[in-house]
Amino acid sequence: MKLIKHTYMAALGSIALLLGSCSDFLEEDNKSNYTEDEYFQTADQAEAAINTLYTELRFVSDGSGTYGESPFMMLEFPTGLVNTEVGQSQANNDLRTLTTNAENNYLFVWWERSYKIIANANLAIERIPEIEGMDENQVSNLIGQARFMRAFSYFNLVRIFGDVPLILEPVEADSELLYPERSPQADVYELIVQDLTDAENASLPETDDSGRVTLGTVKSLLSSVYLTMAGYPLQAGDQYYQLAADKAKEVIDDFDYELFDTYGKLHDKENENSGEFIFQNQYFAGANITNGLTAWLLPRAKKISRFSDEFGCMYPTNSFIASHEAGDKRIEEQEFYFTEYPSIENADNTVSFGNYYIFKYFNEDAVLSTAQNDLNWTFIRYAEVLLTYAEAGFEAYGATAEVLDAVNQVRDRANLPLFDASVSREDIWKERFHELAFENKTWFDMVRRRKVLNLESGQWDDFVGHRFSYGENPPTLTEKYLLFPVPQREINNNTKLSQNPGW
Repeated sequence: MKLIKHTYMAALGSIALLLGSCSDFLEEDNKSNYTEDEYFQTADQAEAAINTLYTELRFVSDGSGTYGESPFMMLEFPTGLVNTEVGQSQANNDLRTLTTNAENNYLFVWWERSYKIIANANLAIERIPEIEGMDENQVSNLIGQARFMRAFSYFNLVRIFGDVPLILEPVEADSELLYPERSPQADVYELIVQDLTDAENASLPETDDSGRVTLGTVKSLLSSVYLTMAGYPLQAGDQYYQLAADKAKEVIDDFDYELFDTYGKLHDKENENSGEFIFQNQYFAGANITNGLTAWLLPRAKKISRFSDEFGCMYPTNSFIASHEAGDKRIEEQEFYFTEYPSIENADNTVSFGNYYIFKYFNEDAVLSTAQNDLNWTFIRYAEVLLTYAEAGFEAYGATAEVLDAVNQVRDRANLPLFDASVSREDIWKERFHELAFENKTWFDMVRRRKVLNLESGQWDDFVGHRFSYGENPPTLTEKYLLFPVPQREINNNTKLSQNPGW
């Protein structure tokens, strides 16, 4: 059966898992048995439909069913910035060496799970307004969340795969959309902007410490969308830099987000969904909703934690670390990275790793006590909004005081000298490169700019022809890596789908 048919027919079933849920809006509780005719009859069912969208979104930072693999890693290995100690992961190693193909399971996971979210969002957008007796503001709020989730999913799909099927309504068993064609990227971006603009006008709150989508979340994503549209492949025009800058400035001026004063607060449970965090995946150890992120990023088998497996899935290359400016606080011990840690067997013995490892997602409680990581995965944080404003604002307005202030807030926290009016666009690019490393931003930035930082020269190479810093014959980016391949099993199931160039 065609995947999209399976995805859409499963959408109502996945909503049923959340009907009758308890107070926590992300905690699944399958206490009721509903038939299709009973869906979307009450306000509680409408809420449950939206809850499903958040639950499904966890796929990005969950495991993909194989050893030491998670979908977020797919966007890190092709940057050329990470090593791995997991020889068992063919998917990761093929991406790291740029030898992957359209059978890579990550591709299928991103495609299938994103369309499942879109399916549920389409159902919610169509059916929630039909429910009798619901408060108009509640309806507007829920539809706004659904439109954001649909836009967010399409934003990932269009950047990963390029032209993708654009499906905006629930799909019945006899629908022509069971075998859809790919839509041009410009059409997909038009839908993304429309959904986010509609969500801006929905009854969304400015803040919400539970992790739901807020008005600030919508505006933050829209600024990123405009920045992407200004670059490749659309090159929609310089006015999109202005749109990106102005939208990011709304977030900066009108909302209460702020940079944490220490990097340690980025992985402190007490700060989730507040302060610097604008949009996160939610995890809860008490509800047994945990992720493998901390264990995946620990150095392999060093016995520094309570985890049964310390994976060493990915860690930064020495060339990446060396690309930082002298004095950058982010590469100091236990800031963004770490090189040693006490043995779990004897805390008086410090274990040296021999390399830098990623500390951004380190959960001390899980490492030392529970072996249950419940730290949220962050999709958008305030530092990104500041850097989006700095990059787009520089293109639109030049090195104004406000542009400099945005990038200098990030540099000041890193204990780096502040930029002045002599700053270049490449200086701003590099600040974003270091601040947002290993947060699923770098590959997208490489593609939209068609530029990649050469870690040895410090200059910016063209994307096509850029050589990584490792290996006897370093992997070299070719034009086909501007997009990932459409999953081969999708093409096998739907002859209307074509493959991306070079794959």
